[in-house]
Amino acid sequence: MIKITAPFNEETVQSLKSGDRVLISGTVYAARDAAHKRMIEALEQGEDLPFNIEGEVIYYVGPTPAKPGQVIGSAGPTTSGRMDKYTPALLERGLKGMIGKGYRSQEVINSIEENQAIYFGAIGGSGALIARTIKEVEVIAYEDLGTEAIRKIVVEDFPAIVINDAYGNDWYKQGVEKYRLNNETSSGAEEDKEIERVTEIEKIKK
Repeated sequence: MIKITAPFNEETVQSLKSGDRVLISGTVYAARDAAHKRMIEALEQGEDLPFNIEGEVIYYVGPTPAKPGQVIGSAGPTTSGRMDKYTPALLERGLKGMIGKGYRSQEVINSIEENQAIYFGAIGGSGALIARTIKEVEVIAYEDLGTEAIRKIVVEDFPAIVINDAYGNDWYKQGVEKYRLNNETSSGAEEDKEIERVTEIEKIKK
C-alpha cells in the first residue's frame, strides 16, 4: 500500500500508476451528480465554485445520515459515470483526484491525462467499512440537496486503487487483457491467481 495525502501536488499525481493500491489521508470533498450540476452551472454563469478545487480530490458519495455516536452513515461510492459530463470542466480548473466506482468515458480518461490527474476506484458495497476511515464531516455548500450537499471530509487511510493514471493507463482494461493473455499460456495455479484479480476488478466496477 502507498500512503498519500490529499490535497495532491504534481509529484504525488505523477508518482502513481494504474493498479497501485493506496491509503489516502487528509481532506477530500464529497459530491455527487446534483452538486456537480450546480458547480458547472455556477461556472457557466461566471461564478466561483464553492471551494477552491485546485489540487483537490472529490469522492463521489451521498452518505446516509449518521446514527447517534457516528461521524457519518454508510459512505459507499456512487457510479462515476454519472459525473462524466461535468468532469472535464473541473479537471481543467485544477481538480487532481476523483474516487468512485465503474468505468469513465474516453473523454474523461483523455482529460485525466491532459490535466495530470488520477481516478481511483473504491470497492463497491463497502460503505460501512469506508465510513470508518472518515474522521470529520462538514457541509460546506448546497445544503438544500440533503445527502447530495457538498461535504468537506477528513479521511485517514481511505483504501483505493488507481484506475486511470496521469499517463492514460486504465487498470480495468489492463487487468482484463492480462487475464486474457495469461489464460492462453498459464498453468492452473497462475490462472487461479488471474481469476482472483479479475474478480477483484469486477467488484470495483460494480
